[in-house]
Amino acid sequence: MNSFIRNQFPILHQNVNGKPLIYFDNAATSQKPLAVINAIKDYYEHYNSNIHRGAHHLAQIATEKYEDARKTIAQHINASEQEINFVRGTTEAVNLVAISYGRKFIKEGDEIIVSEMEHHSNIVPWQMLCEEKGATLRVIPITDSGEIIFEEYLKLLSEKTKIVSIAYISNALGTIHPVKEVISEAHKVGAVVFIDGAQALPHKKIDVKELDCDFLGFSGHKVFAGTGIGILYGKEILLEAMNPYMGGGEMIKTVSFAGTTYNDLPYKFEAGTPHIEGGISLGAAFTYINELGLDNISVYEDELLEYGTSRFFEVEGLRLVGTAKEKASVISFLVDDIHPYDLGVLLNEQGIAIRTGHHCCQPLMDRLKIEGTCRASFAFYNTKEEIDATVSALKRAVKILS
Repeated sequence: MNSFIRNQFPILHQNVNGKPLIYFDNAATSQKPLAVINAIKDYYEHYNSNIHRGAHHLAQIATEKYEDARKTIAQHINASEQEINFVRGTTEAVNLVAISYGRKFIKEGDEIIVSEMEHHSNIVPWQMLCEEKGATLRVIPITDSGEIIFEEYLKLLSEKTKIVSIAYISNALGTIHPVKEVISEAHKVGAVVFIDGAQALPHKKIDVKELDCDFLGFSGHKVFAGTGIGILYGKEILLEAMNPYMGGGEMIKTVSFAGTTYNDLPYKFEAGTPHIEGGISLGAAFTYINELGLDNISVYEDELLEYGTSRFFEVEGLRLVGTAKEKASVISFLVDDIHPYDLGVLLNEQGIAIRTGHHCCQPLMDRLKIEGTCRASFAFYNTKEEIDATVSALKRAVKILS
């Protein structure tokens, strides 16, 4: 089965520095299956055209394919098509909500809550909003193992809380947060909740109605689609109440110098020519994932995580960073006092791609009193044999650097 899957990812079949490529940097970006590559190729070869505004044949096909992708994505997360807004990625999704919702509804004295292990893109936009509006950013503390302290979260909630924004899964540690409970408690005080789903969508089935989240953002390039494309899901009632994020073509119904009327959802938030092939690639990616089955993917990746964790401990001096009970297929680690970058360089010389550094989570690293980690992140096309090879390579690297 795995060899069949791996054959669908052409990039995996190459050598790096004379060694077979082992790609363990999936939390940064995932590789693309032929189904996605061919969808992009097909767009440029057969129906490249702008969408929505043309009466000719190519425009009609491009529009149909683009809107079919929106429908596929909506069905995947159990949303309506009007609630699916194409954006550049999770970062833009957060910024869109901070600007279009936040500027309208946040006022001086209000509070916004994030956790101590958020990605910078789920911190900085809220800081900017707080500075602009005179609001306060509150932070949920975490344990040494990398789990939010839920009791402390409950203490932070009050009638001042207007927005709670938290990652479903930590990109740096792999921690799976209890987001359903986070959302439920936030709603009790009247707050809306943004879920950063960038790391969750490749690994877990997400039903926005079951979660009852108000907003969800995720990036295509982490879920086996192209770069520069992503989704903001928002409850229709909230999106209707928000101001447009950008002005221009597509997001309007009528324009005159006397005034402008805005388009219906979801086009209200999609000004200008969109990333058409990106949207189509994202639809193709979800179709591909659904064919494999997210339950099957999740079971296999859990096996990789369990196997990798046990094997990595064979490396002398290695310690895990992030040992939450509920984790996705991410292993962050340090080895004695060796700098993560040095380990990353030596692994690269052996054809192994991992990520090193603070993973855009500097406040988290400050909390853990470290500069950064080495991070190996697995996808369903990875194998236990690749983990074995990485452990051997790590042992060689540690021996050299010690």
